[in-house]
Amino acid sequence: MMFGRPRAIAASLLLGLTLAPLQAMAEPAPIEAKPAAGATVGKAASVTAETLPMLNSLGQAGAWRSYKARFVTDQGRVVDTANGRISHSESQGYGLLLAVAAGDRDTFQRIWNWTRANLMVRDDALLAWRWEPDKRPAVADMNDATDGDILVAWALVEAGEGWADDSYRLAARRIAVDIARRTVLFRTEGPPLLLPAMSGFSAEDRPDGPVINLSYWIFPAFPRLAAVAPEFDWDRLGATGRDLVLRARFGDAKLPTEWISMRGGQPQPASGFPPHFSYNALRVPLYLAMAGISERRYYEPLLALWGEPDPAGLPIIDTEGGSVAGRMAEPGYAIIPALAACAVTGAPLPAGLQDPATDENYYPATLHLLALTAANMRYRPCLGR
Repeated sequence: MMFGRPRAIAASLLLGLTLAPLQAMAEPAPIEAKPAAGATVGKAASVTAETLPMLNSLGQAGAWRSYKARFVTDQGRVVDTANGRISHSESQGYGLLLAVAAGDRDTFQRIWNWTRANLMVRDDALLAWRWEPDKRPAVADMNDATDGDILVAWALVEAGEGWADDSYRLAARRIAVDIARRTVLFRTEGPPLLLPAMSGFSAEDRPDGPVINLSYWIFPAFPRLAAVAPEFDWDRLGATGRDLVLRARFGDAKLPTEWISMRGGQPQPASGFPPHFSYNALRVPLYLAMAGISERRYYEPLLALWGEPDPAGLPIIDTEGGSVAGRMAEPGYAIIPALAACAVTGAPLPAGLQDPATDENYYPATLHLLALTAANMRYRPCLGR
């Protein structure tokens, strides 16, 4: 995501990835998910969770209307209100996903049209990561952001299936193929790694590279990408992410940092970035829950951190010393601990979190609607339904 996120910028280079030929899109058989090495599969673990369609899963028509009015322009640009009103591949991807979840095809098409015209300006199928309304050119950095690429491709798969439109599925396939070819390190030895972008994070770019961001492992997206690009091992990539959730636990709090060095194969906080658990890493439990992963071990340090709600907001933790480095104070963030508790223990979502605030910024508002979508899809008893 782009909320206060530093991004390493390097000269564009093609990484040495395993390439596969672009094949005609086919309807592959469902891919059976397998657990990470040593994993114990629980009754509600992600490795056995059913892949559920997202169309009409939000169940919050009023909340979606409010979200559109605040963040989606008539042209289809999704505005990040806390970052100078820029747009980026992440915001466009989230907007597309939520439009599918709301069953709003007209808005989906507007967002998709704007995205194609303004961010799909590279010489591949990936998206330029940032669009600045007060700059000319509005896209000054042609690097991509892999989380945004995945979100857009995932939304297109959902739209293609939900609205029976093969043009969306074909567009999803093109993006998914280039994600796998250009940002995933499929290695002959060791697990595959997902780079945050084509350039800036590899071993060639950084002394501590490759550097990863766990919040870019969008677990519910991988089975959907496998449906349109089955020649790549998305299941193994997801298993790597689940394994890293268990291994990338730093300091006494046992929390992941935003940016993680994988040099030598052992996760460590990446150099040059604050060793914080913060706005990016907050999405890790969201994506776990959205994928139907409810084994306690994936959430244990977070459940301990969030044991007692704090009205000041969720803490940003400095993993080196364990101190609170700041607060994520907007109310939308508070639904993530509630969703984690719901996924693991079945605890009901507090009534106050079931109606999103109407005065918060793009990012917490987006996480709030995604969490409600997850609850409505997978954890309806937590909503009292």
